[in-house]
Amino acid sequence: MQATEGAKFWAGVCAELRNRGVRDVLIVCCDGLTGFPEAIEATWPQTTVQTCTVHLIRAAMRFVSYQDRKKVAAALKPIYTAPTVDAAQVELADFATSELGRKYPATVLTWENAWDRFVPFLAFPPELRKIIYTTNAIESLNYQLRKIIKNRGHFPTDDAVIKLLWLAIRDIEDKRARQRQKEKGKPRDQRKAPARLVEGATVSGWKQALGALVLHYPDRLTHHIN
Repeated sequence: MQATEGAKFWAGVCAELRNRGVRDVLIVCCDGLTGFPEAIEATWPQTTVQTCTVHLIRAAMRFVSYQDRKKVAAALKPIYTAPTVDAAQVELADFATSELGRKYPATVLTWENAWDRFVPFLAFPPELRKIIYTTNAIESLNYQLRKIIKNRGHFPTDDAVIKLLWLAIRDIEDKRARQRQKEKGKPRDQRKAPARLVEGATVSGWKQALGALVLHYPDRLTHHIN
């Protein structure tokens, strides 16, 4: 990752992905990286660019004092769980005029500034919203890999980096597998071990989400799964 990320950098990343065979992208969930949404739309004009809802909530909560965070979080929930864009706008307006909204106008402004990138989320059914709600799963992997690279400094070759990352992922997967093994046989609601990080990872409700995607993008998906 380059130290300075911007439109030119992300345009290069997207162009490389396209040149390596990515011909179409349905939805990209991202966290407001400068120039990234524009680069995606320039590379794949039909792509829906969606702000990560969790990142939006976190950004809005930066201005909230600790003692009010639970109340503000509860007050914001009706916005991103609203059934339609119109309903979400009503909820945001209600929050803005509430006691908490007047106390934290910067929180309201955060939502207003991100609104155009947030509302595509509301066009999808709950099954699909669960899949694109957050980028945390990817960030969990990236965070752990960044820790490994940071501790090593410089690398003599690209192959050295790839080997180190592969070994790191294998160690992470092994650790998680041992944790899951210890909890084997326990009721599901009592298991706290993390799921698979990469290989063989499963997404809860994916079949329902895939069905929603086929309905939403029939011309772009149907011929791939028939």
